[in-house]
Amino acid sequence: MKKILLVLTLIAGMLVFAGCGSDSGKDNTKANSGTADGKQITLKLGHIQSENDLWQKGAEKFAEEVEKRTNGQVKVKIYPNSTLGGDRDMAEGLQMGSVDFALIAGVLGNFEPSFQILELPYLFRDEEHFKKAIYGPVGQELNDRLLKNANIRNLAYWERGPRELTSNKPINSLKDIQGLKLRVPEIPAMVETWKAMGANPTPMAWGEVYTGLQQNVIEAQENPIPFIYGGRIYEVQKYIAMTHHKYEYVTMSMSNKTWEKLTPEQQKAIQEAAKVATDYENNLVKQETEKELKEMEAKGMKVTNPNIEEFAAAAKTVHKKFADKVAPDIYQKIVELK
Repeated sequence: MKKILLVLTLIAGMLVFAGCGSDSGKDNTKANSGTADGKQITLKLGHIQSENDLWQKGAEKFAEEVEKRTNGQVKVKIYPNSTLGGDRDMAEGLQMGSVDFALIAGVLGNFEPSFQILELPYLFRDEEHFKKAIYGPVGQELNDRLLKNANIRNLAYWERGPRELTSNKPINSLKDIQGLKLRVPEIPAMVETWKAMGANPTPMAWGEVYTGLQQNVIEAQENPIPFIYGGRIYEVQKYIAMTHHKYEYVTMSMSNKTWEKLTPEQQKAIQEAAKVATDYENNLVKQETEKELKEMEAKGMKVTNPNIEEFAAAAKTVHKKFADKVAPDIYQKIVELK
């Protein structure tokens, strides 16, 4: 009888052990599977531009690549025209996980202050200097800080070309912008720098710029050529000054909450898709910038080429003071970059 009871006890113990092992396996699979169950998922990508904008084309390329590289398991639905909100709304959505991807630029400085350094006009010597910064260790450090402090993952920097100045009078020198009521984005670095150059910077949402120029609420605005063209600024402004005052970018940012739900294979596919979309977008911007500038000239806009050295000298008088408030180390690394 004792032998029988011992055998039964051993069998029961083995069954319990096996059952615990099985449950543990299920829990681990559930915790780490992401979408490994084979179900198709749809992720949201938002931006503030129209369906005709270059951002939309780049976003479509990204969506196409993600679907292809995940064999249709992950789809990306695009929401243009601020459908998911403005830049700040989308950045907050990325933090909460209610937005999966977003094309966002300067507003990220409100979530990770070091990004504000990139918004200083005449910070970069030329386009090569700009690229070395965003595609090198400086850009990676900014990404790391954004992930750590805001839980937002930057997948890529998209180039947008240099910002230029439009107005209803020719701009040939620094004296021509003194007191000029100039619309700028709601970004402190740009406001302070344009003040140092003698303009009267007026922060305003992009959606209000066309009407503001039309009604003479503002006298000028500044943006990359594709923005100027897409916003039909040539209808309400006569001149475009090639000031090249800021080499522009937009980030393809992703919610880290979404990232952590994906399998390693899906994460890899998204990184590869972002790289393909970035190359595609950057080439598209170069092609379209040249073409659209010519088209605006054909529509009557006159191009001037002011001496930007005096613009840059005035702008740089506030650079270090501003940088000391947000990220002096990042500023110094950019300045010293060869």
